[in-house]
Amino acid sequence: MADAICSNVMLDLETMGKGPDAAIVAIGACTFDIAAGKIGTAYYNRVDLATAVSCGGVIDASTVTWWLQQGDEARSEIAREGGMHIAEVLRSFEVWMDRHTHDAEVWGNGASFDNVVLRGAYTRNGTSAPWAWWNDRCYRTVKALHRDVPMERLGTHHNALDDAISQALHLIAMLNPKEAG
Repeated sequence: MADAICSNVMLDLETMGKGPDAAIVAIGACTFDIAAGKIGTAYYNRVDLATAVSCGGVIDASTVTWWLQQGDEARSEIAREGGMHIAEVLRSFEVWMDRHTHDAEVWGNGASFDNVVLRGAYTRNGTSAPWAWWNDRCYRTVKALHRDVPMERLGTHHNALDDAISQALHLIAMLNPKEAG
């Protein structure tokens, strides 16, 4: 499925804030097919925090404090050198979406977080998000409706790509339990 054009994307952001204008430090995403129960292509990039802030992203102290309490792997991943300028990451994500999706439903963990924050970053950078607003989907809502379906975490918790893949697999298990796995 890695080369297929998909209509579902799971998005996960790591940020330094909680509001709609939160400064983004990493974007992870994967395409997936609910009916086939498969994960497709993946996207991951780290953002240079200084560029996220210079382009209007906001840092809040409580989120920084929260990050200080997270695991070493997750913290070191967002802190290491080499993050790209936010504008470059946004363009890169747009190119990835164009190559691997068509009229994608973009799932985020919370109706007011991942999709909203990323859409806001695009707006602050003078461009539009690479998906239609009516295709925003809320993974957290589905999760609340299927509390009996356990989530299996893969990789590092609070790594944007690992979280996106774990969430996509969990969503598949909830919406198409016969195909999960």
